[in-house]
Amino acid sequence: MSIKAYNTLTRKKEELVPREEGKVSMYVCGPTVYNYIHIGNARTFINFDMIRRYLRFAGFEVTYVQNITDVDDKIIGKASEEGVSTGAVAEKYRVAFEEDMAALGIEPPDIAPRATECIPDMLEFIEALLEKGYAYESDGDVYFEVEKFADYGKLSRRNLEEQRMTVQCEVEAARKRDPFDFALWKASKPGEPSWESPWGPGRPGWHIECSTMSIKYLGTGFDIHGGGQDLIFPHHENEIAQSEAYADGALFVRYWLHSGMLNIDREKMSKSLGNIELLRDILSEHDADTVRMLMLGTHYRSPLSFGDNSLAEAHASLSRIRNCAFNLEDLIRKAEGEKAGLHHSDRQTMLVHFLNEAEDEFRKHMDDDFNSAAALGVVFGVVREINSYLDEAGDIKTPAGKLVLLEARRVLDGLCGALGLFQGAAEAESSVERVPAAGGPAGAQGPSREQLIELLLRVRETAREGRNFEFADRIRDGLAELGVRVEDVQDGFRWRLER
Repeated sequence: MSIKAYNTLTRKKEELVPREEGKVSMYVCGPTVYNYIHIGNARTFINFDMIRRYLRFAGFEVTYVQNITDVDDKIIGKASEEGVSTGAVAEKYRVAFEEDMAALGIEPPDIAPRATECIPDMLEFIEALLEKGYAYESDGDVYFEVEKFADYGKLSRRNLEEQRMTVQCEVEAARKRDPFDFALWKASKPGEPSWESPWGPGRPGWHIECSTMSIKYLGTGFDIHGGGQDLIFPHHENEIAQSEAYADGALFVRYWLHSGMLNIDREKMSKSLGNIELLRDILSEHDADTVRMLMLGTHYRSPLSFGDNSLAEAHASLSRIRNCAFNLEDLIRKAEGEKAGLHHSDRQTMLVHFLNEAEDEFRKHMDDDFNSAAALGVVFGVVREINSYLDEAGDIKTPAGKLVLLEARRVLDGLCGALGLFQGAAEAESSVERVPAAGGPAGAQGPSREQLIELLLRVRETAREGRNFEFADRIRDGLAELGVRVEDVQDGFRWRLER
């Protein structure tokens, strides 16, 4: 089944046919680094991380470009407010952004260009627009003339003639031919960062940055351009106008995908309402997978209500998956070695058939415009079926049973991984730390972290058998502080690493 994506440009779902077979090129508008990002920004980055992961799950090779806007009016304002250079502000919040993305379990882009690294490319872009007659210079500023681009408004469906009747002209409009003309280059003011140009010292406009960087790294006619719905107008509309004018009418982007807005407890998040929630503040109280689970539970294009109640519901849903994975992993550890060609019981065969069908159902939903909410429903169905099997089957710990358990783990891990769930924890656990063996030669391999945990747990078991429960509890609590969850069960104990 082919993947269909809702294209904002055409207002319909279309089959995703990449420019190059088997490869998808994506550009997503990155942050303007003047402050810590809020949870609304984070939703956009989670959504496109999910889309990127699923495209890879579906077999595509994905090239993902996400820019950093490190020169902008907001950065200049922040620098003045903090009494530091614009470069210091941009670097501080760029690092903070990358830290926040890592904490959220979002994979870094393949290419992360900074606007200030691409100024020469932007100057060439602007000069080409001037030569083609789409732009004009005015007192050191350079503007794009929207009247010259016949298709202006095709993305946002805005009619300029209607808007001109109500628009309030800005101060700078005196230097424009039309209030809707937008800046490609801004003449610098005293104390502002600037670069030399044919029109005098200045800096690029916001819109030209994304056009230049996306075309530089992906070429014209690349596959997916993403961002929040708030960027449709004017940012993405202006990107289309200047990019297609630059390319003599050639298509700039094949598919425009936009992430829905986020509301705080059903109120639009805004500075005026004072309900801006910073991502790092939320991650100080909730783990990243809980935040991701909440986001994935609503289709990426739909509005999302964010608050304490919705986070609590997301955490409860996440715990169901975690507990299933925990029980599954514990039984795999205890089962006898798997062997090929063994006879499986009817119940085991039924589970394997169900898992295969669930994978198909999951793909069907994700192929339908990346419907993560419906796909999560499939994941919970898999969890219910695995839990039912673990409760009912009496042949779990046999070699044949272990093969079925491994298949269940493969499917559950694969579906969660395609959505980006538990990936941070999985990566941490896959990198087993080693310590030198006491008294051993230099470079000798010591016990793994898992072996040390098992040793401590055996000591704890000995303490429990000797009724030294206080000592046993101290071991359990100490392990918990290190991120090891221990549960006592009928036939001993089980444990897992938690983030």
